[in-house]
Order: sequence, then structure tokens, then C-alpha cells
Amino acid sequence: MEAFLVSTGIVALAEIGDKTQLLAFILAAKFRKPVPIILGILIATLVNHGCAGAVGAWVTTLLGAGTLRWVLGVSFIAMAIWTLVPDKFDEDDAKLARLGVFGTTVVAFFLAEMGDKTQVATVALAAQYKDLVTVVAGTTLGMMLANVPAVILGDRIAGRIPVRVVHGIAAAIFAVLGVATLLGVGEGFGI
Repeated sequence: MEAFLVSTGIVALAEIGDKTQLLAFILAAKFRKPVPIILGILIATLVNHGCAGAVGAWVTTLLGAGTLRWVLGVSFIAMAIWTLVPDKFDEDDAKLARLGVFGTTVVAFFLAEMGDKTQVATVALAAQYKDLVTVVAGTTLGMMLANVPAVILGDRIAGRIPVRVVHGIAAAIFAVLGVATLLGVGEGFGI
């Protein structure tokens, strides 16, 4: 349960103000069809984070426990720093209209998530918790919690969310996870 809750919370916070959330706003404004956009986000996230989680699980088979602890600890601290860097959105991410609303959303979201901080977080979380399904379910729920309101409410909420504060909270959580991992907290629990 911890893996699910931590994965959900971290990704939901990290996603606020992220380029994929901006993409959700743009797709909602362009197409005005929330259901296929939401379904497209769900499918793209499940595939993307499923692959990322599989990489995280695979990494645990390559590294010893001590090395893995240091790699994960440093990765979480790097994620904390990266979370504080504002994202830039590439308008080309939303120019796939020939695929229809659903297809455009799936392709645009999948591509926008490649190398994104939430994808990297999924790799690290899957390696940390060694529970692929629970982590991917959590990170996917986190993405949906951040992006569904963006699709439904669009520009009405964009200016009201204190993005810097939310990014600061997400960065603090990543930093705490990193330090805790480096200190070996949770080792007795299979983490």
C-alpha cells in the first residue's frame, strides 16, 4: 500500500505544471472532447509507465543492494532538484490531429512522457519498492489526478494553482525519499 500511495502522491504533485499537464490543457482547448482525451492519457500513461516500471524492476536484478540504495538515493535527490526546474512545452507535441482526438492524445502523451521526470520517477519507484504493478498503478493514478482536472476545467484552473508551491512540496518529498534511501530507512521492510 505504501508503494501505491507514495507513487500516486509524488507523481500527482510532480505533474502539476509539467509539460504533459500543459499538453492536457492544449488538447482540451483544441478538441473540446474530454472523454477521448482522458482515455488517451490513461492508455499512454499505462504503456509508458509500465515500460518505465519494468526498467526499474530490471535494474534491481543488475545491482547489489548497497549499490542500488546509493543509485536510488541519488536519483531521488536529483528528481527533487529537477522538479524545481520549470518545464517548457513544445507546441509540436499537440500537432498530431490527423490521428483523431484519442490517437493524438495517446501519441502526444506517450512521446511527451519520454524522459520526463514522472517517467524517471516511475523507474526509481519501481526499483525502490520492487512492486511493478502497484507502482505503475500509483504513478498512473497520480497522472490522472493531475491531468483529468486539466482536461475538464481547462484554463479556468490554470492560473489558480500555485505551481511553485506544489513543485516545492514534490521536491521536498523526493529529497526526503532520497535521504531516507541513502540512510537505509525501510531496508527491514523489503524496500
